[in-house]
Formats: sequence, C-alpha cells, structure tokens
Amino acid sequence: MINEKLLKQIDFIREVDKLKTIFRQSYIINDDRKENDAEHSWHLSLMAVILSEYANENIDILKVLKMILVHDLVEIDAGDTFCYDKDAASTKKEREEKAADRIFSLLPPEQGKEIRSLWEEFENRSTPEAKFAAGLDRLQPLLMNYGQKGKTWKEHNVTSDRVLERNKHMKDGSTELWEFAENLIKDAVEKGYLDRTRKC
Repeated sequence: MINEKLLKQIDFIREVDKLKTIFRQSYIINDDRKENDAEHSWHLSLMAVILSEYANENIDILKVLKMILVHDLVEIDAGDTFCYDKDAASTKKEREEKAADRIFSLLPPEQGKEIRSLWEEFENRSTPEAKFAAGLDRLQPLLMNYGQKGKTWKEHNVTSDRVLERNKHMKDGSTELWEFAENLIKDAVEKGYLDRTRKC
C-alpha cells in the first residue's frame, strides 16, 4: 500500500534540492566562487548552534534551526534578491509569497502549514527566535564579505552607511552580536574593504 503522505514529503525533499542551484552575491571566504543558498542555510544553522548563548532572550534553538532551514526555500522560484538592489527589492515580497504558495503546498497540508508559518515568522521578525535567526542572516554575509576583503561590497559600490542601515536590526536578536558586527564594519572601512558614505 502506497503511503501518500510519505510520497508528498519525498516530492518536497526532491524539489528543495534546487536550493543548491540558487547562487547568492556573497563569495565563500576561501575561494573565488559565490555561495549557494543551501550552503548559506547550513552555515547559518551552525552559527545558530554555536552562538545561541548570545541571544537577547531565551530561545527555542530547534525552532531557530527550523526557521533557518526553510527561510530561503522560496528563492527556488523567486531567486535571490541582492539586499542592496532597490529595484529587485520592490517586487521581492510578491515574488516570494507566490513561491511560498507553490513550494509549501507540495507538503502534506498540516506540515505545509507549519513550514509556511515558520517562514512567515522569520520574515516578520516578531518572536525572539525570529529576531535571533534574522540577525544571524545578516551577520553571516558580513563575515563572508570581510573574509573576502569586501569583494561583494566593492563590486556593487556598497558603502558603510548602507551596510549599517541594512544590518542594524541585528541588535533586536542579539546586542552582543550587533556590537561585534559594528566593530567589524568599522574595521572593514579602516582596512579599505568598505567605502565610507559617498557624498552626492
């Protein structure tokens, strides 16, 4: 007898393998290639385990890990939106909502609802877990860019004021990690990895 629920779960697992083909703008630290979304999600998951003690509030680490593992699945359809691309950002929400409708509906209904809810919680940054996970999602690219001496920042003419503005909500999940990030950004400017604010 065929287990229909299992078949749907396996179909979902096959589908999300496509995450390995979605490339981000950040370069991996030790090579001249860009990281893919699956690598990014793995890296964030490990960061969550290692850095969970720095969360501002008590968090459910399993919930954080679930959020991190599903937060970029919508990019299978919507693509990765570079965070400093204002034009692409204007259609991001619509593209990702449509992707969520399709991708999460591949799962059995109860599971699809749970995963969609985790994705929405992450996007809304409304709980301690979501705030911490979203903060890590900001910290990881900073570490990558710093490790590559600002390669992505330079390619896209990103300045320090934009980096600070983009990442300041990190403090909502962890004031200590935000303090570290601010110092990293300052050091990146001093080392020439990141330009200061450009005057128009």
